[in-house]
Amino acid sequence: MPTDQDTMSEKRDYYDVLGVARAATADEIKRAYRALARQYHPDVNREDGAEERFKEINEAYEVLADGDRRAVYDRFGHAAAGMNGGGGDPFGGFGASPFGDLFETFFGGTAAGPQRRRAAPARGADLEVAVTLTFEEAVFGAAKDVELTRFETCEACHGSRMRDGQTPPRCQTCGGSGEVRRVQQTILGQFMTSAPCSTCRGEGVTITDPCPSCKGRGRSSHARSITVTIPPGIDESATLRLSGQGEASAQGGPAGNLYVKVRVQPHPLFTRNNKTIQLEVGVNVAQAALGDEIEVETLDGPVALRVPAGTQSGQQFRLRGRGVPDLRGGDRGDQLVTVQVMTPRDLTDEQRELFEALADSLGSEVTQQPVHRGFFDKVKDVLGV
Repeated sequence: MPTDQDTMSEKRDYYDVLGVARAATADEIKRAYRALARQYHPDVNREDGAEERFKEINEAYEVLADGDRRAVYDRFGHAAAGMNGGGGDPFGGFGASPFGDLFETFFGGTAAGPQRRRAAPARGADLEVAVTLTFEEAVFGAAKDVELTRFETCEACHGSRMRDGQTPPRCQTCGGSGEVRRVQQTILGQFMTSAPCSTCRGEGVTITDPCPSCKGRGRSSHARSITVTIPPGIDESATLRLSGQGEASAQGGPAGNLYVKVRVQPHPLFTRNNKTIQLEVGVNVAQAALGDEIEVETLDGPVALRVPAGTQSGQQFRLRGRGVPDLRGGDRGDQLVTVQVMTPRDLTDEQRELFEALADSLGSEVTQQPVHRGFFDKVKDVLGV
């Protein structure tokens, strides 16, 4: 019956396994590992002994890629395996710290290690596009088409990554669990450590017959036109989220989201402040003094506005319900019309005579208007400053 020492003596030196010198840098070790892993991966190399060689390469890299475990190996070699009672792995077991499982054991695990489930497949990537709206489209809503290119689930294999949609076989290294476990011997007894399977990269399956359409990726790129429904009342810089319209997941998880950023073109007449639309109109001196009924533009078409006699420049009038619809379904906003009294620049002889007569009638007395003083001016009066 072979002893532990007999078994350890049969192992090849890890540096020889990777074909690097003992003084090799971390980058040199990594490059050597990647080259050998590609050469002997079971999905690529079907020769006898390739799988065992691949496992041997992974084992060597897992030790030499970690500075602490490499230092232990450089000092004791494979003999270090017998230093923890014959059953432990002084190199930590696939890069996992034994203390992580110790904490799990004390806080709810078992001596054999907690049962773990393979992580759920990652969600697909989110995408972002921009859409430009006219002022009216932002107010009343619209349906806009946006163009994008995204990864979608392969139609040939339905995302299985195998030819004709076959189900990928379970990974022989981890048995489909996606992780490899080892017993770790510590001063408190034996505990189990685990790490993602290096053969299947934690997926639990191996792609033995890749789909020729997507090359085993499970996804392919497509250009699409997506119709986006713009709700009434949306404003500049708003973002719409279309769930599931992003990229398909590479591991079979849910698709990502599509985010649509809104840009609104300016309007030649109107400006907007939340739900309120603002418009400026000019009236002449006679209209402002005597009053008049004028026609003003709204987004619903022209409406009549009564300008009362004595209207001052800058005076505002409210048109109820002529503003922006509430994005959440409430009442529509208003439109504010600001009246500017326009002083004529070029007068005809007749107009000049009329204005001169009006000036004689009104006189030349100047009315002193009080200055509206602010809060801080009043505070200064109180403090005497």
